[in-house]
Amino acid sequence: MVLAANGWWLWTVLAVVVWIAIAFWPARVAARKGHSFFGYFLFSLVFFPAALIVAYLVSDKSNYTAAQGEAS
Repeated sequence: MVLAANGWWLWTVLAVVVWIAIAFWPARVAARKGHSFFGYFLFSLVFFPAALIVAYLVSDKSNYTAAQGEAS
């Protein structure tokens, strides 16, 4: 009985660690495009597939601000 309970905790902790690690993917993509890393990280913790799609589809703010700086 104790072994089964310990195995359950181990798999739960492992699943949570993997869940958090995967949530970094959309956050890193969004951060590279000049958007909030923390905001996308929280978004991907709750809605990972949607956050990943949005992170890849959102416009690149870093290129936009660089172009604005060159134009003035």
